[in-house]
Amino acid sequence: MSAAHRIGIVFVSHSRDIAAGLVELARQMAPSVALVAAGGTDDGRIGTSFDRVTAGISEADSGAGVVVLCDLGSAILTAETALEFLDDDLRDRVRIVDAPLVEGGVAAAVAAEAGDPLDVVVAAAESARGSHDAEVGAGSGPETPVATASAAAAGASAAGAGAGASGYARTVTLINPDGLHARPAAELVKLASTFPQKITVNGTDAKSLLGIMSLGLTKGAEVEIASADSEGSAAVDALAELALSGFGEA
Repeated sequence: MSAAHRIGIVFVSHSRDIAAGLVELARQMAPSVALVAAGGTDDGRIGTSFDRVTAGISEADSGAGVVVLCDLGSAILTAETALEFLDDDLRDRVRIVDAPLVEGGVAAAVAAEAGDPLDVVVAAAESARGSHDAEVGAGSGPETPVATASAAAAGASAAGAGAGASGYARTVTLINPDGLHARPAAELVKLASTFPQKITVNGTDAKSLLGIMSLGLTKGAEVEIASADSEGSAAVDALAELALSGFGEA
């Protein structure tokens, strides 16, 4: 997917430096997404600017939509006012998301990089509002059948692959120095998002950036990549090979 069809992200902060720093952070995981900093007042003081937010939304929009994240209440008010003055067509594809600026922004950026539509990018940002436990719970469904598949194949392969009647799993060891920190976690999530099947990493939804990062997996950790879907083996293999490659960091 070309950058022109991805959702754009606007960071609205009272601090110009904070907004710029968030763009720099998210850029590491979403290089193709239009990420725009709209921080500070027009003359660089602490505050928010109607003009900067309005211009930021226009800059971030490629026609696919824009997600706006704000740091404080008055930033939300500024963003809401900016929306009121947009053309109807543009306003219809802009969403102000109630989510933590850093976690929500990064999660949204990764979803946008994967080419997800506006509602999915919004949901990714909103997943940072403390719904992680629910996400993990939802992602734990496949554990039973996959565990059965893994157990059935235990010791069958030095590569740690296992196949069963209802699922497929592989266990790999992280070799990159810093484990599943933000950048490799984002690479894993983006790859998982290219497959329709549900995949889990140690029981957590592989398409949830915040869920994956919350696992706190470091170098040397064993990771079970699994799918209860009978057609999920290709996805599991792809994610396992990505991990075994060290995410380009080993």
